[in-house]
Amino acid sequence: MSDFLSGLNLLADPAVVFALFIGSIGGVVIGAVPGVGAAVAIAILLPATFALEPLVGLTMLLGIYGSSMYGGSLPAILINTPGTAVNALTTYDGHPMTRRGEALRALGLAYGASFVGGILSIAALILLSPVLAKVAPLFGSREIFLAALLGIVLVVIAHRGQTLVAGSLAAFGILINTIGLEPVRYTQRFTFGQDWLSSGVDLIVVVLGLFALSQAFVLLTDPERAPITQRVQGNMFTAMLGVFRHKRVAGAGSFFGVLMGMIPGVGEFTAQFLTYTYAQKTSKDPDAFGNGSPEGLVASESANNAVPAAAMIPLLALGIPGEALTAMMLSVFYVHNVVPGPGLFQNSMDFVYALYIAMILLNVIVVVFMLFASNWLIRIIRVPTRFLGVMILTLSFVGVYSLRNSVIDCALAAGFGIIGLVLKRMNLPVVPIVLGMVLGGIMEVKLRAAMARVKTPLDFVDRPIAALLAIAIVLLIVGHVWGLFREKRRAVPENEHDHDIHDSQTR
Repeated sequence: MSDFLSGLNLLADPAVVFALFIGSIGGVVIGAVPGVGAAVAIAILLPATFALEPLVGLTMLLGIYGSSMYGGSLPAILINTPGTAVNALTTYDGHPMTRRGEALRALGLAYGASFVGGILSIAALILLSPVLAKVAPLFGSREIFLAALLGIVLVVIAHRGQTLVAGSLAAFGILINTIGLEPVRYTQRFTFGQDWLSSGVDLIVVVLGLFALSQAFVLLTDPERAPITQRVQGNMFTAMLGVFRHKRVAGAGSFFGVLMGMIPGVGEFTAQFLTYTYAQKTSKDPDAFGNGSPEGLVASESANNAVPAAAMIPLLALGIPGEALTAMMLSVFYVHNVVPGPGLFQNSMDFVYALYIAMILLNVIVVVFMLFASNWLIRIIRVPTRFLGVMILTLSFVGVYSLRNSVIDCALAAGFGIIGLVLKRMNLPVVPIVLGMVLGGIMEVKLRAAMARVKTPLDFVDRPIAALLAIAIVLLIVGHVWGLFREKRRAVPENEHDHDIHDSQTR
């Protein structure tokens, strides 16, 4: 109880309260603007948070992370353009409801489902993080190495149909992390005699380049857009309460969101499609899905908003990020010498409680804000995209330069921005590069520490948790390869059948 009260006291700091409001409301605004998204905003703000107290910086970033999906549903429903990538599924049923004249109902269901998913996932975070933290002391160097390797494998496998590319990009991220002085003997690696490479490539430079600058380049090179929307009229609070008519679907979305959020590299899309599929298969009117089904809308929004809090579970308990945004937050922890893991729960439980309460409050703040601000946010949607591109470009370079007052960092960020632009144009994933950098650094340090006690390869898996993690990695890889093999075998008869039909037609 004393830790809880101490957490409330930490949260009562005016700077924390201000950061919470700015992050929560700013995240909604950013989410409502198509083409920006939480990743871009967090990447831009990240350098500024290093100068703040850890709770202030993390509260601001968590506010943006947790609230951007609320805002992203607004353009998805009203103009069929998702504000953030994870609101794409919302367009399937949200916009058809708008075309039927049910825009208010659609927005209310989206906000209500997001709130239910967010609160239930925070409850899971509060319950599961301490349990995982108690297990975490059993994790030695080899177990943490294998857990990080499992994270890489899951990230690669999650990109079905692009596993080779995702694996290559993750390896590229690991390679980037090795540039500069290595962490044990401080010898130079891959610097090629260039002094400016001795300090390595900063994660924030890569993040700003891949996410923020690449998106600015996309906005500047695409045709100018400024969508036109209509006002929404009616009682938003009553519309939000409509989510309780679909409690089963909202509960399923929260469950899948928590489950997928805890698994590195999986995230919102998998949670959404699992929930959407479940809702459709169990619905009394499955044909309505994709044509304006309220259940489909609730499934999408409850699942995607349940992921952010769940993604914090492995981050807080083990110090292992599951996706790009939690990887960015991990850097805030490290800058302030706050190390996630069992020690955080043993020595700084008041800090953990403050984070929990902040996440609950941000959902409440956002819902209250959305009750009154939807029509105001419609004006934000109309901002010309090229103006946004210029703003993101300027803020990104300011952020990069402020890190080390280095023009070289700006040039590196621009280079990664071009790489990000190419990857986006080719519909290839960017996230594996960032996770490769973060998890690769963890893997290297823990592997070198473990090798001092390992004489044979079997020694590496001679403890229960290490053995379980190793078995999980092997089973995942074998299962994935077997799945690809079966798909290839099924494709061959289908091609032969199509060929036979073509031959019979030509005769």
